[in-house]
Order: sequence, then C-alpha cells, then structure tokens
Amino acid sequence: MGISVILDILGSMIIGGILMINLAQINGNAVENTYTGTGELIAQTNLATIVQVLEHDFRKIGYCEDWQQIPIPTRAIISADSTSIKYLTDVDSDGNVDTMHYYLGPTSELLSTPNPRDRFLYRVVNSEVPVGVNLGVTQFNLTFFDVLGNPISFPIAVPGEIYTMQIDLTVEDVAAYDEKYSIAFWRQIRLAAKNLRNR
Repeated sequence: MGISVILDILGSMIIGGILMINLAQINGNAVENTYTGTGELIAQTNLATIVQVLEHDFRKIGYCEDWQQIPIPTRAIISADSTSIKYLTDVDSDGNVDTMHYYLGPTSELLSTPNPRDRFLYRVVNSEVPVGVNLGVTQFNLTFFDVLGNPISFPIAVPGEIYTMQIDLTVEDVAAYDEKYSIAFWRQIRLAAKNLRNR
C-alpha cells in the first residue's frame, strides 16, 4: 500500500511538472505574440506616418503658388544622392520659394535605443535647425532616373536630369523581443512630381 501511494505521488508530480512546463511555454508564446504584434503595429504606424509626409512633400518638388518663382522646373532639385535630396518647393503655398532637405542621419546619433540600425530621418525647411525624428527608420534610399527611365549614377553632377525617382523606406521597431525586430518596408516606384515633367 505504501509503494502505490509513493507511485501515485510521483506520477502526480510528473504530470503536474509537465502541465507547468506546458503552461510556461503557452505563457511565453502569448507574451512573444503580444510583443511582436505590438511591434509590428508600431512599425507599420510609423511607416504610414512617414510615407504620408514624404509623398506630400516629394510631389511638390518644383511647385510654387507663384509659378514665376520657379520658372524652370529642371532647376528645382538642388542636390541629390542615395540618402539625401535638397529641392525647391513652396511648403505652405504662400508664393514664396522654400528649400526642403531630406537626409538620413548616422546610426551613431541613436545609441540610446536598443535597435543598432535605427536613425534619424531629417526634414529641414529653409535654414531651420535640423531636428531628427526617431520613428525607427533604418533605410531611406533614393534612386533617380532620367527622362528615358535610365538610372542616374552617383554622384549626380546635373540634378536637372532627374525625371523620376524610387524611394525605399524601411522602419523597424526601436525595441526587440528576443533580439527580433518587427520590420515594415515601403517602396515608391517611379515617383514623379508634376513640375518635373514640365520640360
């Protein structure tokens, strides 16, 4: 009788241990799914916010309420490279020409975040002090094409040759779960501001 009680106790302990391990795994999976889902939502929301601003600003390259302020659209882009573009526009549609500058900062500016790849994406109007926004941007690449659709190689000596551009943007969550970062990617192919087509 004593041995069967001991066997019952041992059996209960083994079954209880298995149940505890299963519960711990289920709890761990639930936490990971919650964290990953939240990270993906944050990355996608940040990406959508940035894309909305980018599309609005880039479609206004060479635009001015008073068209005589930028009479030659091919001179609207001042400089451009793979992670930076500077161009003329009318930010608030008041008839005054503004200079817009987008560029990607270095990873060394965001050493305080857990993600080693995130950077500031700068949007500078005229001569205002650059203020970076950390929305988890890890990639901001620009590719430029001429009027025939051929890619323009860097460095771009004549920005007036730019007719269309491709924008690649990657946003990651600034914090990871188990060193896995949620990623959201967006690509705008052959974006062309209306005023760049006026040739």
